Amino acid sequence: MITALGLVCVWVFDHDVALDFYVGKLGFKTAADMEAEGQRWVLVSPPEQPELSVMLAVPAPPVMDEATAEIVRSLVAKGGWGTGALFTDDCRATYEELRAKSVEFVEAPHERFYGVDAAFRDPFGNHWRLTQPLRRGP
Repeated sequence: MITALGLVCVWVFDHDVALDFYVGKLGFKTAADMEAEGQRWVLVSPPEQPELSVMLAVPAPPVMDEATAEIVRSLVAKGGWGTGALFTDDCRATYEELRAKSVEFVEAPHERFYGVDAAFRDPFGNHWRLTQPLRRGP
């Protein structure tokens, strides 16, 4: 039986640029940054959810062959990789905060059936949703 989601991988092209973005701009915390088995392992976590790590992974050997890595890099750079949603308590305020940090938004906040939602890209092209979920019930 699966009990939890423990790790999410996001393709990045440079670990240092990724750390600057995910930690410096988005406010994630560095969970690990080390060399192991001939490669750099970088994990970050949302500050309010430290048990969930996001691995900032570079598409390159030995993770995958170079031909596959080139396809992945191309898809990410074109914004063809829908990474997921990051939750916030106030989408509009977080949108303004991140814009002030030069985060590239491709969609301003809008009311949706599930809450308030905006879209941005990381420096590599990964597409993220910034979502303030609709509160249901009392």
